[in-house]
Amino acid sequence: MRSARREAPPPFPPPGEGEGSGSDARDYRREELLADAIACLIADARHAAIGAASPIPAAGALLARERGNGRLRVSLLGSRRHSFFSDGGRELFDCAGQGRIDVFFLSGAQIDGHANINLVGIGDPARPKVRFPGSFGSAYMYYVVPKVILFRLEHTRRTLVERVDFISAPGTSPANVHRPGGPIALITDRCLFAFDRMRGRFRLASVHPGHSEAEIAEHTGFAFDRAVPHQLHVPETPSPSAETLRTLRTVVAPQLAEVYPQFAAEVFGVKGLA
Repeated sequence: MRSARREAPPPFPPPGEGEGSGSDARDYRREELLADAIACLIADARHAAIGAASPIPAAGALLARERGNGRLRVSLLGSRRHSFFSDGGRELFDCAGQGRIDVFFLSGAQIDGHANINLVGIGDPARPKVRFPGSFGSAYMYYVVPKVILFRLEHTRRTLVERVDFISAPGTSPANVHRPGGPIALITDRCLFAFDRMRGRFRLASVHPGHSEAEIAEHTGFAFDRAVPHQLHVPETPSPSAETLRTLRTVVAPQLAEVYPQFAAEVFGVKGLA
């Protein structure tokens, strides 16, 4: 079996490059910053499951597992090494329904200020302008997994809207509906929002390096609160430490290469499988 080879990763994109420009060149990639933020959100979980096409959430979950000395179980769909499921989504849903998954990740073509997500289409549902693959099990997972993290790299008014055109999965439910699961956060390429389930609104928890609160407001289609209402400045998302970068690049990246070889090669310079 071939060992993974890696090259030095490119720096964090300087102004004008990538999705969301930074204020200066940095010694880490945007993907590494987001993976670190995700790992912090799920540090106390027992079991995190990651669905398809989610390399950054997968990196964050694997990083959290390394930090916890293997305490966190990570189920990475599509992996032979990091999943005990043998029947794909069916077993995933059964496991979640039994309360054995603590963390899951969802996204949407549209996400609104009440954490509703749209995976169906844009425009009138009867005659959509754009049609997407569909909701699959998103509504079910949203209801039963205690900590659902919403993830969207494109932070614009096109994606973060006042009201979604179609609700694939609702962010909140009436008080008389039994719902153990739901959203706890939304992480984008510009910031981290925390979700207040009691109020059904997002709070701006931190702004990523190179971005500003004014920029977040300009590019967000829904109203949001501050994490600390009277604080002069919203905190900056912490940059990953040297130890975190070492773990991501030498331990996590080779594991990601099994399921996400192109991502591992482009972001971490990993060539081949571990």
